[in-house]
Amino acid sequence: MKLTANDALVIVDVQNDFCPDGSLAVSTGDGVARTMTRVSAAFNEQGARVYATQDWHPAGHSSFEAQGGPWPPHCVQGSRGAELHPDLDLPDGCVNIKKGGDPEVDAYSGFIDSDLEEQLKTAGVTRVFVGGLATDYCVLNTVLDARRIGFETYLLSDAIGAVNVEPGDGERAIAQMVGAGAVVITAGEATTL
Repeated sequence: MKLTANDALVIVDVQNDFCPDGSLAVSTGDGVARTMTRVSAAFNEQGARVYATQDWHPAGHSSFEAQGGPWPPHCVQGSRGAELHPDLDLPDGCVNIKKGGDPEVDAYSGFIDSDLEEQLKTAGVTRVFVGGLATDYCVLNTVLDARRIGFETYLLSDAIGAVNVEPGDGERAIAQMVGAGAVVITAGEATTL
């Protein structure tokens, strides 16, 4: 089975604030950025589509600790932390999806407070391949929503990283995604299906 224009790579929130030295750092974030660069190039070469989501919060977002939320300020619109990781080199034609612009909406999922669902459906996408940051929050919710919407969904197991607020959160998130019908494969398997 080859990748086609009906397939999409969804790169979730590979942004500076979710990588080492960021305000909500995932220790493997740099490696995820490099892996997703290779995978996105392979998808592009095979005619598949590439989408990259970005947390894009206004200052004072409801998820920030100062507003009673659980997180330190992160991915504030226009900040260095909100920028995509410098090692994430995306192909021409990659569609950027900003989410979390509504100050009252958490938008863990790439499908919330964005037009990702509309973009994928308009493009005729039927299969999505998801990687990025963080496994136990935005990747988890993006995969669960992709399944709920009805996409055949693959999780790229070597292109994700967890926050692990509680030990094992990442593993539990993967189990939850599998329970929802996602298939776990490696990035290499995705590009040689």
